[in-house]
Amino acid sequence: MSEVSIILPARNEAANLSALLPEIRALHPDHEIIVVDDGSSDDTLEVCQRNDVRCVQHPYSMGNGAAIKTGARHANNGILVFMDGDGQHNPADIQSLVDELDKGYDMAVGARSASTHASLARRMANHIYNRLATYMAGHPIADLTSGFRAVRARHFLRFLYLLPNGFSYPTTCTMAFFRSGLPVSYVPIAARKRGGSSHIRLIKDGVRFFMIILKVGALFSPMRLFLPVSLLFFFTGVSYYLYTFLAFHRFTNMSALLLTTSILIFLIGILAELVSALHYKEADLERRRVLRRERQEQAESIN
Repeated sequence: MSEVSIILPARNEAANLSALLPEIRALHPDHEIIVVDDGSSDDTLEVCQRNDVRCVQHPYSMGNGAAIKTGARHANNGILVFMDGDGQHNPADIQSLVDELDKGYDMAVGARSASTHASLARRMANHIYNRLATYMAGHPIADLTSGFRAVRARHFLRFLYLLPNGFSYPTTCTMAFFRSGLPVSYVPIAARKRGGSSHIRLIKDGVRFFMIILKVGALFSPMRLFLPVSLLFFFTGVSYYLYTFLAFHRFTNMSALLLTTSILIFLIGILAELVSALHYKEADLERRRVLRRERQEQAESIN
């Protein structure tokens, strides 16, 4: 099993880190722990120093996703575990996520039970996101927005350019792994009550999550997005043509516009599929490189 780096993005979470870091250290003394201080104005750095934890600082707040990317770039091990610095993720669940990678998965996600979401509105929003992402990815997604996950570093680093700097990095990461053919596992967890108030804004970040699902879906599975829209315009155009033909014996400009639009959207979807194929080609090349490296290591160990 590869060694593990635990990465915690934090912004003004010194009070929560004071209790969380000793807990992580006690349960996982051999793991590398990295706290990414995203422009905090409290004593986050001092808390990390007291607990002998590596702290990487941003000169100003760049966003949760930017902190995740910074932590991934500074990590030294083959397995990365991401968890929030607000105390809602239980360090005792880390080993369960890492164990899933030993079973052949490339990412394991801590799937929160519905009762542990903060409010009814947030539970409903997450349910909608999960259903939409499941359709776009073509695989069941139990918790799209969970920030508690373990990944293989070599795969995660390939997708850094796709990850946004805000709070929606889990959405992009999950969609990218699924659509690149990398196996993902979901491990049921019970999230603890976070300390302090959340930095996520339901409406603003909710719209952002929705747009990212569509953008990543269009990048990795474009026809699941473009084909239904194209069919919607096509059947609307045909229906409107039948109505105008039966009622007025005319083929109207609106019918022509709707049908032409459906064809254009379909052709854009085909073009997007060709672009998407480049990502699958890269994934296949990566798998071949990994297999060659593993064979070389096995041959060297035998010799």
